Amino acid sequence: MSTNQSYQPLASTSLDLDNKWAYLKTAGDPKWESFPSYFDICVPRLLDFFDKFNIKSTVFVVGQDAALEKNHDAIRSIAEAGHEIANHSFHHEPWLHLYTPAQLEKEFKETENSIERITGQKPTGFRGPGFSLSDEVLRTLMRRGYVYDCSTFPTYLGPIARLYYFFKSSLSQEEKEDRKELFGRARDGFQTNEPYQWTWRGRRLIEVPVTTMPFVKSPIHGSYILYLGKFSTTLAKMYFWTALKLCKMMQVEPSLLLHPLDFMGQEDDDDLAFFPGMDQPAQRKIDLLSDCMEMLLGNFEVVNMKEHVRRADEFLLPIRSINKAPDGLDENFVQAQ
Repeated sequence: MSTNQSYQPLASTSLDLDNKWAYLKTAGDPKWESFPSYFDICVPRLLDFFDKFNIKSTVFVVGQDAALEKNHDAIRSIAEAGHEIANHSFHHEPWLHLYTPAQLEKEFKETENSIERITGQKPTGFRGPGFSLSDEVLRTLMRRGYVYDCSTFPTYLGPIARLYYFFKSSLSQEEKEDRKELFGRARDGFQTNEPYQWTWRGRRLIEVPVTTMPFVKSPIHGSYILYLGKFSTTLAKMYFWTALKLCKMMQVEPSLLLHPLDFMGQEDDDDLAFFPGMDQPAQRKIDLLSDCMEMLLGNFEVVNMKEHVRRADEFLLPIRSINKAPDGLDENFVQAQ
């Protein structure tokens, strides 16, 4: 979107702070119910990583973690390091499309309150767990005054990722039904990589997709690059370099997504061996991620999501309308909750 040749084109980074219990819950492991955490391991590493590259990122925090006192120091340390804190839902359930309007209002409100209580930041951005999104989620975001959403993932490979996850998990058929849209649908590959805006009842919300490789629409987020690195670090770096060159050629401003497990390895947690890349040493993963970050910084000006959205909004963004709310849901809905 940037046209001024005296500046590097723009890119952003964000991190979904999914905790151990969230991965176990999505995989159907009952051990999630005690809310086990690995924040003591991953948070210092990710903060060191961002500090090494002088990056201020956006971290999407799960409300349940912010509500538990044992996680307060870790989450507060992220905010104190200057990173934007955004909303990643309260219960981290990748089936938000099944929630009622009242359930969504409660989900967002509880997350906002928990985050603001310990960081002083009221979230203005959202990403759904497992890229879960619906018209009602978007309407809820607008009612609550959010500025942007980052829940779209324009790739054809979502169903393949979902099948892999199901294969590695112990989910019942009912649990699989709840998760049937985890990681999106094949037709999502036809979606754009470019920012656009949702509109509804005179309100607007800017959408910044999680960037995929132009043309082929294969993922380029951290976990996917690290999965390729399992077979060949040279291949993984060439793949990421190609993606960045295509982004520059197509004037796509990449939004790079990271996860806590990108900074953890096989020596850190046996319970998460089912997750791709968790059969590698942590340092090997961090080294590969560092090489990729150097490539990103060498080609783009890297900012957080809030700044990415602010600059995108300086242009005339394409508009997508949201369907009419069901059951006569009106403007007073929020105040009634």
